[in-house]
Amino acid sequence: MKNSDLVEIEAIKQLKARYFRFLDTKQWDEWREVFSEDFTGEIHGPHPIIHFASRDEMVESNRKILAEANTVHHGHMPEIEITGEGTATGVWAMMDVVRLGAGFTGYGHYHEQYRKEAGEWRIAKMKITRLFTEAGSETASNDPGVQGDDS
Repeated sequence: MKNSDLVEIEAIKQLKARYFRFLDTKQWDEWREVFSEDFTGEIHGPHPIIHFASRDEMVESNRKILAEANTVHHGHMPEIEITGEGTATGVWAMMDVVRLGAGFTGYGHYHEQYRKEAGEWRIAKMKITRLFTEAGSETASNDPGVQGDDS
């Protein structure tokens, strides 16, 4: 592996960190920018499979569904491979907590393809698979506590 590949892999890790932070803090305009112009996605969960044909569809759907829900998304142990000039793939172990109705906690993987657009890495394709989910409780705390700002 070349040193330049390590720099690109770190940039993709930063991209994914922004993905999680913007999603959980509901910064929808910023979250939209982590996706490529031609993004597609597929989410498996405790719900039927959800398909997204565009980044706008992904953002608007989540904006609506998660408007009143507290969420926590974590990605761990990335396996990122630079596959060509401006392209890469990655697999991330994941855990998510979604407090929507009774809520759930899910465990699984993000399978992604990345592409550089105008010098910035973007998520071009995403598939979320879950190994299992645990049902939440309607009495689970929904208090978001103190949320940080970017200042």
